[in-house]
Amino acid sequence: MYSNNIDTHFLFIANIKSGGKNKVSKAEQLRLQKEEEERRLKEEEEAQIQAQQEEAARLEKERIEQELMKKLEAKDQERRESELAELHSLEQKFLSAQQWKRDYRAYAKWEHYLSCDGNPDPTVLQEINTFMSLWRDDQNEDIQLVMKKGEQVLNLIEKLQFLLLDTPPNEITEKETLQYQESILELQNLLHQKYNGATDHLLKSGNMHEDADSGNMQAVIKDKNVTLCIWANLKKKVRFKNHMFYDAKHGFDLSKSLAVNSVAVRILHTHYDHVSPLWLQCQSVPKLEVLDSQELTQHSKDNVEEPEEEEKKAKEELNLPAEGETCSDRRKSAISFKENSDSPAGINETTEEEIRRKSETLDIPSQVQDPLLQEETNEKEEMNEKEETNGKEETITDENIVDLQQFVPVGGVYHIDVLRLPPQVKQINDWSMVELLDVGLEAYPHPSEEAEDAAQPLIKITLGLSDSVMYFEDPVIARWDPAGQQWRTDGISNITYETQERSVTFAMSAFYTVALLQDAHLNMPYQAWELRPTGVDEAILVVAAVFATIRIHIKGNQCMLSSVVVEKKNVLSHITGKWISPVDLRTVLKKAGVNIFPGEYSHKYVSVSQKAPLAEVRAYQQMALVASAFAFAWSKWNLEAGQEQVVFKVSEHLKADSVSDNDWSLYLFNGQKAQKLKITETSEAFSEELEEDSEFHSTLLHMLKDFASQEAIDKVETANFLFIDVVYQLLLATRVLTYS
Repeated sequence: MYSNNIDTHFLFIANIKSGGKNKVSKAEQLRLQKEEEERRLKEEEEAQIQAQQEEAARLEKERIEQELMKKLEAKDQERRESELAELHSLEQKFLSAQQWKRDYRAYAKWEHYLSCDGNPDPTVLQEINTFMSLWRDDQNEDIQLVMKKGEQVLNLIEKLQFLLLDTPPNEITEKETLQYQESILELQNLLHQKYNGATDHLLKSGNMHEDADSGNMQAVIKDKNVTLCIWANLKKKVRFKNHMFYDAKHGFDLSKSLAVNSVAVRILHTHYDHVSPLWLQCQSVPKLEVLDSQELTQHSKDNVEEPEEEEKKAKEELNLPAEGETCSDRRKSAISFKENSDSPAGINETTEEEIRRKSETLDIPSQVQDPLLQEETNEKEEMNEKEETNGKEETITDENIVDLQQFVPVGGVYHIDVLRLPPQVKQINDWSMVELLDVGLEAYPHPSEEAEDAAQPLIKITLGLSDSVMYFEDPVIARWDPAGQQWRTDGISNITYETQERSVTFAMSAFYTVALLQDAHLNMPYQAWELRPTGVDEAILVVAAVFATIRIHIKGNQCMLSSVVVEKKNVLSHITGKWISPVDLRTVLKKAGVNIFPGEYSHKYVSVSQKAPLAEVRAYQQMALVASAFAFAWSKWNLEAGQEQVVFKVSEHLKADSVSDNDWSLYLFNGQKAQKLKITETSEAFSEELEEDSEFHSTLLHMLKDFASQEAIDKVETANFLFIDVVYQLLLATRVLTYS
């Protein structure tokens, strides 16, 4: 009882204390709120002061940076004239290369004239016409002789195509260009006529090539340029309506109606393409012109006013050479080339007077003229191009017409024909007799006119693909339309592509000339690229494309395809290891199905960030000038830098081995200003912030000089002009700064 009273008493006291505490906390709460408000106001005031201090610091930093930039820009402007003059002096090596090639062409022409080897000069109209006339009148239609003569004709065509691709526009007249193109077309037509004559000659003696099992004629005749497969239906038995030419891996399956008639089937595979339009066969490196950038124009005027005035003055004083050139002039030029070639030092010697006289005939600087000048001088050309482009776009509304800007024939052309079997040679005693017809080789009408409306059985064709060509994807099979002068995909169906067997089977509604076409841009954009020196006037250019890695060695005035690697395997060994010109390298690689050379309209088919031609072309020029001592490579920041400037990795490189990752530095260039960047390839974001203790320069050449050794500078100054020219040609042809 006493214990319970004590508990009740303590509980009562606790309740009193608890009630008292609640009353105190309200006052405390007000005090705390006041203190909290005061503390918040103080913190806000401190934060505001801190923000003001930070903003003041930022503005001060920006002011200092702006002052520094103004000083650097002022310093750059002070030395700009001298730097451009020094660059211009070094660029004379491009002129020396042009002069050397001009002399070489004259020397080769003179040497050919002196050789009297019976081969015509394809550039002399009288000689080439006489050659074609004599062969046209030659009645010898033996296939082996035609193939031998055909190789000579192909060499003449290649010479003309090389001249069209390699000769600068100011060194070849429009009349000469048209003459060369007409000669090419006439030689191509004559060559095909001769193969038709040889086919007719073979078919007349078809019984001499009878197959022991079927009794029909079959023959496969081939060389490095042509594979001719002929089958003649001598027995007219339905069970022999299909045939496979095992030596060529070509075959066919005829309809029953054809199998019981006097017909012959020819599959003439020319490893060249004389069917497609000539512009596709003679496609040169597209010119890069600055025509549509007002900002770039204004920037150019603001920053390079004096050089522009010099360019305009030089253009006013430009004296183009006369269209004609006498034989004595060619002889003098040839002798001059011979004398320079015999002297090791002569190859680098060009007088200042010659340089001044020829400086404006060089086609390289003309590609980066002042934009306004380009607009004036190319206004008509631009309008014509637009008209042609619009015409093409209007024409290719039919989905069956192949766009030759996107797809190109690879692996040659297959002429698949069904022919009337001519009267056969009959052996009577010691006499061979044959009925002669005036019609020559005659096509057999299929489908016949009477049966055109009715459903016709399809013709099945199998073609073995050449090992000398790469098909990275299933090719598009198209037929040639002579009336429309275009490749079409209609009339061809049931296509089966066998990758392992390297063959393709398809069905045709009639007999056509067909080709296997491949996307010209499937190896673009490139995954990476690198250009590095490997010795004196030697370098290697590596382009890692989508499906293949291409390594090109450069030495002197030539280049060599070192390797083409596909899925870690070396391929196309037949074209590797040969020293050729950059023009020939483009030709052989494209012919083999490995195209790393963007065309004029490639930007429509490849997702790339187009670079301003002023920045891109001048970058290639100056990269070539220093390529004997500096390595260059792809940078991921090039895409982030915008269209008006390019970014790439650079490293001084005086050894033959590869460049270490730590040796690379990033440089930014817009054609008129170069700078070294603070960021690296592994930075989180792109920034144009300058590397510490670095400056602006008007040229990439002088920017690199700031960090270069004397040995590297000496190598740049003594580099051979032919080596520089080849490097420039390859960079301009691959356009690694845009298509990577």
